[in-house]
Amino acid sequence: MINLQTYKNELTDNGFAVINNIFSEEEIKNISEVILNIDTSKDTFRKSEDLFAIRQFLKEIPEVKDLIFNENLRTIIREIFGENYFVIKSIYFDKPEKSNWYVAYHQDLTISVDKKLQLENFGPWTTKQNQFAVQPPLYILENIFTIRIHLDDTDENNGALKVIPKSHAKGIYRPETIDWTIETETMCSIEKGGIMLMKPLLLHGSNRTTNGKKRRVIHIEFSDRELPEQLQWSERMN
Repeated sequence: MINLQTYKNELTDNGFAVINNIFSEEEIKNISEVILNIDTSKDTFRKSEDLFAIRQFLKEIPEVKDLIFNENLRTIIREIFGENYFVIKSIYFDKPEKSNWYVAYHQDLTISVDKKLQLENFGPWTTKQNQFAVQPPLYILENIFTIRIHLDDTDENNGALKVIPKSHAKGIYRPETIDWTIETETMCSIEKGGIMLMKPLLLHGSNRTTNGKKRRVIHIEFSDRELPEQLQWSERMN
């Protein structure tokens, strides 16, 4: 395995890092086959011309877990995040070849939890398909890491993420207040089988697909923080 300290430093300093060659061609093929053979009629699946998404991905398709958490990925989680991190959220995104799906700059400010209740410093709340999401206190958001696994080559022509380096260190940063005289934009091209590590407070977005190539991504979030005892992570998985 490559020396991970460089990537750990990049993630800390810039809020993101790209590591290619984490999954082999064969591993990507096996993961893709499992996804291809699932029943897509469930409530947690969203299908349109522009996007196919599976919420609670690891819960809905448990047979994919062993394929995703290969030795490379487990080493990255342990050495870059730390020993005590666990899964708190997972989504599968498929931007089809003709997708016009465009995502404006934003931070990922909510977490998925098991119920809605009144808690100090937790809010606002949203509910989608009986799934509860809430904006937690900043210290919880600052401790979350995201891994995005790419099942296709991705660049600026098929919806690669564009990010604003170091924006993760500025707390809640409203996109409408971005000062482009001091901020720069970076496009995160990633090879098939590569991953992107990022902090959820990093400002990020993506453009429409223009090259007729699909972009499939598995998005998994991790934390080592427990929530107040009356609230649980909805997808907690060690």
